[in-house]
Amino acid sequence: MTQSTSSTGTRAPFQRLALVIGAVYLLVGIAGFFVTGFDGFAEHDHDQTLLGFAVNPLHNIVHLLIGILGLTMWSTPGRARTFGWLLVIGYGAAFVYGLFAVNNPDINFLNINAADNWLHILSVAAGLAIALWPRKHADTTPGPQRQY
Repeated sequence: MTQSTSSTGTRAPFQRLALVIGAVYLLVGIAGFFVTGFDGFAEHDHDQTLLGFAVNPLHNIVHLLIGILGLTMWSTPGRARTFGWLLVIGYGAAFVYGLFAVNNPDINFLNINAADNWLHILSVAAGLAIALWPRKHADTTPGPQRQY
C-alpha cells in the first residue's frame, strides 16, 4: 500500500492562520446575530456591540462570508495566499471606509466603530502574513520541489 502525498499532508503555518481567521470570523458572524437579531439590517446603532465591536445584521453577514472563505480556502497554499490577499484588499477598503463612516450615520451602513477600524488593520496585517509568508522548499536535492 502506498502513502499518498496529496495536499492534505503537512500544512504550512500560513494555511493554519487562514483556517483560524476563517473560524474566528465565522463564529463572530454567528454570535453577532445573538446581539442584533435580524432587525435593522443596515442600521447604525452603536449600542449593538459584540465584545466592544459594533455590529448589525449586514455586518454579521460580512463576517460569515469572510469566515466561510477562510474555511474553504485554507486547504491549499495557493488558495490560502489568495485568501490573505482578499483580507488585505477587503479589510483595507473597510478601514478606509470606516475612517469616514464612524462619525457619519448617513453612510455607516455596516455600523462600524473605532474598535472595528483597529480590527480591520489587524486583519490587513494577518492577510499580509498569510499572503507573504516565506516560501518553504521541502527538499534541497535536485528534482521536483513543493513550493508554498
